[in-house]
Amino acid sequence: MSRASMDKNPEEVAAMFDGVAKRYDLVNDLLSLGQTKAWRRATTKIIAPRAGMKILDLAAGTGSSSDPLAAAGADVIPADFSEGMLAAGRKARPHLAFTKADALNLPFSDGQFDLVTISFGLRNTADIDLALAQMLRVTKPGGQLVVCEFSSPTFGPFRTIYTNYLMRALPWVARRTSSNPDAYIYLAESIRAWPDQKALAAKIEAAGWSRVTWTNLTGGVVAVHKAFK
Repeated sequence: MSRASMDKNPEEVAAMFDGVAKRYDLVNDLLSLGQTKAWRRATTKIIAPRAGMKILDLAAGTGSSSDPLAAAGADVIPADFSEGMLAAGRKARPHLAFTKADALNLPFSDGQFDLVTISFGLRNTADIDLALAQMLRVTKPGGQLVVCEFSSPTFGPFRTIYTNYLMRALPWVARRTSSNPDAYIYLAESIRAWPDQKALAAKIEAAGWSRVTWTNLTGGVVAVHKAFK
């Protein structure tokens, strides 16, 4: 099994996710101590999907983030660049229109979507600025961006405990539950190196988005950023 390096070479990242696709949702629930579903529900509430709304869900993996959007009547395209994730998604959720797409070169026309969202995937792109610019390009004028991503706990002592969990307990759990534990060591390192809420908001704004705000979940372990075109 493969592990991507911190330079986030796209082929390495795709191969890494191919290797963990079959048990990805299960292992994520274990490693997040059962919080993954709550984070996705909170993100769905912020997106506020409705009938007829055109949504692009990037890094959709097996479609667990896309399903509630479709259930609300939105026209959602779950997109990912990992063939393994797409295969697992099509098997688990055949009613969704899974599409292969690279966040750095989206195969969609300008101004096609009312909203673009990405959950726990922006962190794994090789060029965050380019990915944000591509999302802006395919969004309609006045449309929205919603980014759900790991972030920085706001309470100092908890932040220290959380960082120690990421670098120590998370790899230990992954070795006992995942077919590719090294992938989760990479994920822990990438979370630790990720910008905090304010720094990510600045990146989103620099890419051309406006009115950037964020909502902290679980004390800032995860933050949901929202912006407008």
